[in-house]
Amino acid sequence: MLNAVSPIVKDLAGDNYPHPGYFQTQRRISSLIDSYLTVEILNERLQDLQLQFQNPQPRPWKHIDWQAINRHQIIAVEPEVFLAILVGALDTEAPIRGYTQTSRQYLEKLHLPMARFVGGTVDKDDNLQEIGLWEKEERQHTPALVKIYTQLTGEKVTPKMRTIRGYLPTDDACDDLYRHGLHRVATEYGAACLYLWLMAHTTGELQNVLEELLQDEINHMTKFWGFGVWAFPDTSAIKVGKTLIKTRSQNYQRNSLIRTLRRMMETLQWQAWSLNNQATLIFTFTSVMNHLWKWHNSLTPEYLQGMFGKPFTEAEKSRLIHSELTQ
Repeated sequence: MLNAVSPIVKDLAGDNYPHPGYFQTQRRISSLIDSYLTVEILNERLQDLQLQFQNPQPRPWKHIDWQAINRHQIIAVEPEVFLAILVGALDTEAPIRGYTQTSRQYLEKLHLPMARFVGGTVDKDDNLQEIGLWEKEERQHTPALVKIYTQLTGEKVTPKMRTIRGYLPTDDACDDLYRHGLHRVATEYGAACLYLWLMAHTTGELQNVLEELLQDEINHMTKFWGFGVWAFPDTSAIKVGKTLIKTRSQNYQRNSLIRTLRRMMETLQWQAWSLNNQATLIFTFTSVMNHLWKWHNSLTPEYLQGMFGKPFTEAEKSRLIHSELTQ
């Protein structure tokens, strides 16, 4: 068993202390953001999407020494709270097949390459023939979280295979995709923020595993975000906000992002977190969004069209949808 970390040693989040205060943790979070969310990195992840359309290849993980993970690598979080967060993340990650197939259904009427990237391909009877690259990468997360939990506790944990919101089409496939895409980006953003925050509160081999999870979430969030800006260029911040909280049915609680965030906080045992932990997570969310918004503002129509071509006009979208419905 390793001893507790010594003060002012370096890890992936910069300077490390055994008992950091709020501002020390804040500096670690900022260091991680500066390392993993630069405009250059985000642009590389977005530009990679075209290559993945043509020849999808999963991002390889570095070697992990799972046996080296131990509780002394948890920093400034109560072990019980940390474990509850792991279980919450595990329960959220586990139904990946449901996520990918729902997203594929929303995408396939309007953009087949992106639908394949997300959810692979199916035959005429909707039997899965090929797994999408997004699923290939994301499905590594559940076993990784299970291994962490087992290494920290000596016990096995089984994720709860909760039922996710499935494909709910209306007579407007473009609006359906727009709403679903925003929620998908928001989910990836939340996961990226959580894993970044966890990285700031860990060190050693435990932090190395979380780095792999973080890089996957940033990669996918960036691709979904950039694709969405290209596909729906006439979008304002006000429209995004209204869409994220607006329902498509009379059951407001079932469809709102507010409900999703509330469920996420309950799953992560938010009420058991210390005030310092809560404050630093809020700092993480706001700081990451600040970086992402700066990158968002650099995504000019010319830049995106250089990668993806011209986005479909409303008339072209209508023809695509009509063609799909008549097949």
